[in-house]
Amino acid sequence: MKGMKMDKVEALEEKTAHLIRAVEDLSDMVTRQGHEIDRLTRIVGLLTEREAEREVMGGEAPAANVRPPHW
Repeated sequence: MKGMKMDKVEALEEKTAHLIRAVEDLSDMVTRQGHEIDRLTRIVGLLTEREAEREVMGGEAPAANVRPPHW
């Protein structure tokens, strides 16, 4: 009887250890994804500002995209 209880306790401890590891792994993943979302949000904001400035300029292409006069 004692051995059976120990097996159950050990099985529960093992399952608990696996669950703790899974939660830690998921927490790390969520943290990385949060940083990536923050980075992408900043980029989208910059691109939105850039497009708004372009619209204010009347849709004129930036100098880098304008053909030289001799073309």
